[in-house]
Amino acid sequence: MENILSESKSTMEKAVDATRKDFLGIRTGRATPTLLDAVKVDCYGSKMPLKQLANISTPDKRLLIIQPWDRNLIKDIEKAVIKANLGLTPTIDGAVIRLPIPPLTEDRRKQLVKTVKKRGEDGKVALRNIRRDAIEKFKKMEKKGEASEDDVKRAQEKIQKLIDQHTSEVDKLVNTKTEEITEI
Repeated sequence: MENILSESKSTMEKAVDATRKDFLGIRTGRATPTLLDAVKVDCYGSKMPLKQLANISTPDKRLLIIQPWDRNLIKDIEKAVIKANLGLTPTIDGAVIRLPIPPLTEDRRKQLVKTVKKRGEDGKVALRNIRRDAIEKFKKMEKKGEASEDDVKRAQEKIQKLIDQHTSEVDKLVNTKTEEITEI
């Protein structure tokens, strides 16, 4: 049972991390290099993450600057940013690409808050599925005679504590991201 609990805890932590990473790609109206984490550039015969090909900096809160290490990749990087459909328009300025971050409209903010809440709920659903699977394993152990009814009840209480803890982490992530989006 301890193996099932530790495996479930590990999987729950991965689900929370996946939700956290998912939120990084949501634009908040503020420039952050993590906006470009999902951008893959076609170059050197394969698709490579942008952050492996260039230095990404934020000189102010409304501007990203991409400085490729190989100047020949500027056009490829520009195409990749456009193709990523981030709602950003790159402009080439000599050896760098400038990405101005437009301010969010009120409608767009509301839309992003809904998206954040939906993705947070998806994270919670993943956590509940992990709990369900663990409880099924406990009940199978009880049927096989590998565990007593009391052991199964204690294990279910432990898994509930784990899910409560991880669900509150997801709630905190949702609240933090919502505040980022709604603050002007």
